[in-house]
Amino acid sequence: MPIFTRVKNILLSPTTEWRTIDSEVETPQSLLRKYVVPMALIPAVAWFIGYGLIGIDAYFFRLGGIKWGIILAAISFITSLVTYFISTYVVDALAPSFGSAKNLGRSAQLVAYSYTAVWVAGVFYIIPSLSRLTILGLYAIYLFYLGIPVVKKTPEDKRITYTIVCSIVIIVIAFVVGQIISNIIYLLAGNPLPEGNFWDLRWR
Repeated sequence: MPIFTRVKNILLSPTTEWRTIDSEVETPQSLLRKYVVPMALIPAVAWFIGYGLIGIDAYFFRLGGIKWGIILAAISFITSLVTYFISTYVVDALAPSFGSAKNLGRSAQLVAYSYTAVWVAGVFYIIPSLSRLTILGLYAIYLFYLGIPVVKKTPEDKRITYTIVCSIVIIVIAFVVGQIISNIIYLLAGNPLPEGNFWDLRWR
């Protein structure tokens, strides 16, 4: 299925699309190549355009320039990939605790396709002043909720709890991974912020 069609369907008609996804066989590696990498490029490119070409006034200094655009795009991209892999394994490990099927391929589908909302919302980084709208990416939680009974065979009485626990865990993973990747890249290339890091920019 073309990636644009999958994105449109999972966002606009998720209930039907999850059933289609359930008929497919994937691995974390296959989804990485054909879906996660292309989708992770959306916020990464948006970061590059927004902070590398347009720039933003941040208190007493201005953040902008090709170098910083590349740095922030790299942090976004690497964070997305690492978060996807770690989250897939964690979601799969938690599955038996919620009466769900332990299947790494299914967990990869659940994480990757529900995370679509986060990646698409990342387009708002193109205009830094609109970055607050990336909160729309929380729609991913609802997509996850719709997907778990289909691809993970989660019982109805465990559905909400499994969704809440996994959502919190994935958010924490994304935050921690982002901090670590930011610190590594800033150590190598320098920090564009006098005090702070990559995550400080998200809500300015």
